[in-house]
Amino acid sequence: MSSADQSGRRLPPCSEEAERGVLGSALIESERVIELCSMKAISAESFYTPAHRLLFEKLIEMHQAVKATDLLTVGEDLTQSGMLDQVGGYAFLEGLIDSTPTSAHAEYYMEIVQQKHLFRRIITQAAESIDQCYTEEDAEELLNRTQELFFELSDQKASSIEEWKEVVYKTAGQIIEGVKTENGVPTGFADLDKNLRGLHNTDMIVLAARPSMGKSSLAMNIAEHAALGKNKERKAYSVGVFSLEMSQHQLVRRMLFSKANVPAWKDFRSNDDNARLTQAADQLGKASIIVDDSAGLDIMDLRARARRMKRLYGVDLIIIDYLQLLADKRRQRDGRQQETASISNSIKAMAKELNVPVLILSQLSRAPEQRDGVPKLSDLRDSGAIEQDADVVLLLQRPSFNDAHKGEGDDDDLLAVVHIAKHRNGPTGKVDMNFFKEMTRFEDRDTRHGMEE
Repeated sequence: MSSADQSGRRLPPCSEEAERGVLGSALIESERVIELCSMKAISAESFYTPAHRLLFEKLIEMHQAVKATDLLTVGEDLTQSGMLDQVGGYAFLEGLIDSTPTSAHAEYYMEIVQQKHLFRRIITQAAESIDQCYTEEDAEELLNRTQELFFELSDQKASSIEEWKEVVYKTAGQIIEGVKTENGVPTGFADLDKNLRGLHNTDMIVLAARPSMGKSSLAMNIAEHAALGKNKERKAYSVGVFSLEMSQHQLVRRMLFSKANVPAWKDFRSNDDNARLTQAADQLGKASIIVDDSAGLDIMDLRARARRMKRLYGVDLIIIDYLQLLADKRRQRDGRQQETASISNSIKAMAKELNVPVLILSQLSRAPEQRDGVPKLSDLRDSGAIEQDADVVLLLQRPSFNDAHKGEGDDDDLLAVVHIAKHRNGPTGKVDMNFFKEMTRFEDRDTRHGMEE
C-alpha cells in the first residue's frame, strides 16, 4: 500500500524501518554487513531518508579507510566532520542500535531497501518517459529507448556470486560423474558438433559467407535439427528465429522442401513427393520454432522481442538472419562501422542476459573472391567488432562456386566447407559437408556423398 503526506499526496515508496535496520546492523557488525551491502549493490542512493543516506556514506568511507566502525567511532568521526547534527546526533545513532536487536536479519532489511529503491527508480523513469511523449517526434524510437532503460534497471540488480571453492568442487564432480556440462545445443551435424560440442549458452556464434552460399539454409537446418531433437539424447529444443530477409511463409516453405528432400522448383511433383511433403509438415508442425519476420528491426527492438520470446516460450537458441539488416538508431550518425560495432556488442550482451546461444548470420566482403576464394576472419563485413565479440566464427565456403579460383578437386558441386575460424573455448579447423542446392539442405559429408541430386 502506498503512503501519503498530510496534503494527500502519495509519497515515494520507502521503508524507514528497513533502512534503520540496515544501518543498525552495520553498526553492530560492520565488516559482514557492509560486505553484504556491496554484494547486493546497496548504495547511498538506495536510502530514501537524507540522514540515512548521509550515515551510510560515512560507514562506507570508514570501511574503505579500514577504520574501526561502531557506535563510538562513527559518532566521533561524524563530530569531527561537523555532520553529527545532520544525522540526528548521538540519540539517533543509539536509537539505531536499540531498534536493531540483532544483525542476523540484515539481508532481509537490505532486500526491502533494494525493492523500495527499485520502485522509486521505476517511477522516475516512467515520469521521464511520460514527459518525453509530449516532446518526442519518433514514437518508435522513444519506445525502444524506454524499453532499454527499463531493462537496464533490471540488469543492475545484484546477482548472487557463488563461492569459488563450491564452484570448483561442483564442476569437478560433474566432470568425474560424466555430466555433459560442456555440451550446448547440438547443431545436428556430427562433424560440426564434434568440434563445437554444440552451441553454448551465452555464446555469440557468427555464421558468415558471401551471398548465395547457403548460410540461411545451414542456419535453418540447425534450427530444424535442434527443434526436432536430432541428437544422441533425442532432446528437442525451442528455437527463436528473427528472419529479417524472408517472410515466415517463405521460411516455412523452404524448410518443408528441405525436410522432405524435394526440389523446391520441380516442374512436376509425384505422389511420392507430396507424401514426403505431408510427412515433413507433420514433423515440423510439432517443432517448437518461433519466427519473428519483422523487417528493418532496431537492435533495441530486437532485444525486447528476444526477451519476450524467452519469457513466453523459453527459447533455448536464437537465430538472427542477418546482422547487416539490423539497425541501431542511437549510432547511425556515427557511421556504419560504429553502428555495426554497437549492434554486435548488443547481441553478445543479449546472449549473456538471456543465457542462450545466439547464432547470427553475417555477410562477408568481396575479399575472398579477389584472393583465393578461402574466407578469413578479416573478411567479416562492416566492423572488426564482430570478430572481437564473437565466441565462435564459422565461415561458409563452396569451392565449386568460384570459377576464378577453382583448384584440383574443386569441381564437386556438393562440397561445402565450414571453416571454424574462431573458437574461444575449443579447436579451429574446417568441416566438410554436402550441400544439396535444390533442396537447400546440408548434410554430413559421408552420409550422402556421391548420391545424385
